[in-house]
Amino acid sequence: MGKTGLETTYVLKNNKRLRCGYTTGSCAAAAAKAAAIMLFSGCVQREVSLMTPRGILLCLEILDARFENGRASCAVRKDGGDDPDATNGLLVYAAVTCSEEPDILIDGGEGVGRVTRKGLQQPVGAAAINEVPRQMIREAVEEVCRDFEYRGGMKVVISVPGGAEAAKKTFNPRLGIEGGISILGTSGIVVPMSEEALLSSIRLEMEMHKANGRKYLILTPGNYGEAFAGNELHVDLSNAMKCSNYVGQTLDMAVELEMKGILFVAHIGKFIKVAGGIMNTHSREADARAELMAAFALRAGADRETACRILETETTDEALGILKKAGFLRQAMELAAERARYYLQHRVGGSLQTEAILFSTEFGHLAQTAGAEELLRTIRGSAQE
Repeated sequence: MGKTGLETTYVLKNNKRLRCGYTTGSCAAAAAKAAAIMLFSGCVQREVSLMTPRGILLCLEILDARFENGRASCAVRKDGGDDPDATNGLLVYAAVTCSEEPDILIDGGEGVGRVTRKGLQQPVGAAAINEVPRQMIREAVEEVCRDFEYRGGMKVVISVPGGAEAAKKTFNPRLGIEGGISILGTSGIVVPMSEEALLSSIRLEMEMHKANGRKYLILTPGNYGEAFAGNELHVDLSNAMKCSNYVGQTLDMAVELEMKGILFVAHIGKFIKVAGGIMNTHSREADARAELMAAFALRAGADRETACRILETETTDEALGILKKAGFLRQAMELAAERARYYLQHRVGGSLQTEAILFSTEFGHLAQTAGAEELLRTIRGSAQE
């Protein structure tokens, strides 16, 4: 394959040069454009150009071009660059036919998910092809129609063989998108390891919860918290979502969306940082776990020697073991939980209830804030409504 137009488009992360790629939306639009040209010209296309919303012109290879029964179809292979993407390498197909309807109808086929819950960009029952990709597909096909002086309607069906399996590695099952991946992208270009993309996914999930009447949520930084909430607290995970390391920014979303209560169920390794006012818990942003554990040990009554031993630890579970042996585990963790609540409330300005339940994979339940049990009952009740 020749040049795509991305040869000089890259980002620097941790002093590494990472190659950008193109979205499933760009693949779908390029395939639709090539298929439309094939339909009107009767000639197989080998490549097609596509201007992305970001202003980068792509030149993409066309694969598996076919004609059958008045329909033309072809595919573009997804290339996410150096971004770890579940859809990377999948073929995104577009099949186009002329239609008696005076419009361009865009739908999804095999491997493209269907929306089953309110609150997403498309209505319930529609193919999970987001607004920007739909506009890209529409504009690409309209351009071809003008070039061939065709004024009738068109039907475009986007399919992604293997999309159903790839979707299991995405947010789609949590969002109620069933049967495949979403066709995504706001710029047409994939920026490797984009924080913006992850935050957009978190926001989309919270918007979906709100649209379905859920204003009290359980937030977990990751899989450990979700497992603890389900297995130990026995909560319905339909009211739960992950916030990754973005505690503060997720709370900002909750304030903006006028949520009423957030209960964090979090491993102490993440939330000991929040107890120090650190609202992004990624290790590259801040660590200070040992320092904070030592500080809470001292506040709980531990001696200097115990605090110094904690300062030498590499993991929070190691520090918890020292606290337990010294007899200060419960007191220190209760202090940490309440201090975490202080900073959570500071972030939201008191506009919604924030509580936390802290745990360790080795030591189990550690502590919880004063209002956690009440909020947990509220969340359980709302899940049954």
